[in-house]
Amino acid sequence: MVFSSIFFIFCFLPVFMLIYYLVPGKGKDIVLFAGSLVFYAWGEPVYVILMMFSALFNYYMGLELDRCPEESRKANLIFAIIVNTAILGFFKYYGFLLDTVGGLIGHAISHPELSLPIGISFYTFKNLSYIIDVYREKIYSQENFLTFCVYSTMFPHMAAGPIVRYADIEKQLERRPVNIMKFGVGAEYFIKGLAKKVILADNLAVIYNSVSSSSHNAVLTAWIGIFAYTMQIYFDFSGYSDMAIGIGRMLGFDFLKNFDYPYISGTITEFWRRWHMSLGSWFRDYIYIPLGGNRVSTLKHIRNILIVWALTGLWHGASWNFVLWGVYYGILQLFEKYFLSDYLGRAPKIVGNIYTMFCVVIGWVFFSQTSFGAIANYLGTMFGPAASGFADSATFYYFRTGIVLFVICIIACRPALQERFRKLMKRNMPAAIAIDAALLAISTAYMVYNSYSPFLYQKF
Repeated sequence: MVFSSIFFIFCFLPVFMLIYYLVPGKGKDIVLFAGSLVFYAWGEPVYVILMMFSALFNYYMGLELDRCPEESRKANLIFAIIVNTAILGFFKYYGFLLDTVGGLIGHAISHPELSLPIGISFYTFKNLSYIIDVYREKIYSQENFLTFCVYSTMFPHMAAGPIVRYADIEKQLERRPVNIMKFGVGAEYFIKGLAKKVILADNLAVIYNSVSSSSHNAVLTAWIGIFAYTMQIYFDFSGYSDMAIGIGRMLGFDFLKNFDYPYISGTITEFWRRWHMSLGSWFRDYIYIPLGGNRVSTLKHIRNILIVWALTGLWHGASWNFVLWGVYYGILQLFEKYFLSDYLGRAPKIVGNIYTMFCVVIGWVFFSQTSFGAIANYLGTMFGPAASGFADSATFYYFRTGIVLFVICIIACRPALQERFRKLMKRNMPAAIAIDAALLAISTAYMVYNSYSPFLYQKF
């Protein structure tokens, strides 16, 4: 089940919300937990067992860390980390590791293909942050198993984030206001995210898929294709995050934002402060800083950056192109820090933004192409003398049919449009509601017309 489906919006969500609002007090936790199990089991009922094992194991280890003698706490932490990463590693990376070993020894190692459990990267990182924060004594362990299960399995952010930390919603798990004001704000977030996904991202995907499926693109066609993907992945992922935040608001939770208009950034460092913020802060707090951060020698700082970004890339998928993508960003940030920081600080904002977006677009080539050969071919078309020349009939077709969509995306990925909408809400609430209703109606029409389209980040 995905958020951008007729069944979820008009069947599951209304029934779930009605029951949730009617049930008083702590009964809401039972409804939320049961609803999360139904949501998760809809597509993969077998993997509900895995998700519940993760919740049970981390609940127990949290209690153990609070109660065990001081000399045993570190061993318990290491054990919890090993078990969590082993589960994630087996289901996400074992095939990748066997294929890599087989390539090194020159002999393919046969293995069964396992489907990736939806959301395993997100709930594993979420549970790891809980365990580590209990060990660091930033939070107390949760003694109520149902409350912890609500945290661990909550469906709004299960499939594609954001990575919600226990410390951020600890008080809300115990008591959270549920009222018509929060419901309205949540509905507005949800509709905005739905429109990003269905109206923008899914139509951009048609353009990119068409371009990438051709092996004979002109130079400008390749640029149009990767621009479409650049916008698609932003509106797809930020759209899901908005929908998750919106559902959370309807339920009484205040999740932290996951995107802050990253395509207006003036540096790569700034871009990663604005893109997938929950993941970036997770790696900063639980990997980068424990390694020493930047308060170490230059060589160790370079090591820390490269380790963090290689892991960031690998987190996104079991393929070497993701590792390359991560290391690429690590190198860019090191280059900025040691060579470009003064220049970018003095340069006009537009110069920094052009530089950043150029690097980001190239990065999405590494991300979207699943093999080194495919990456080389696509970059070769973008920067080399393509067989089809600089532009051809296909180029003008994509440009002519996509120009309106591209302009809308460029406007929508900047904060001015949302700021205008917020002002409209204060001045003329009925007009703002009418715009939301129109977006919902258009999105619904697209969902009826188009085939099933899952979120990109569900597979990561």
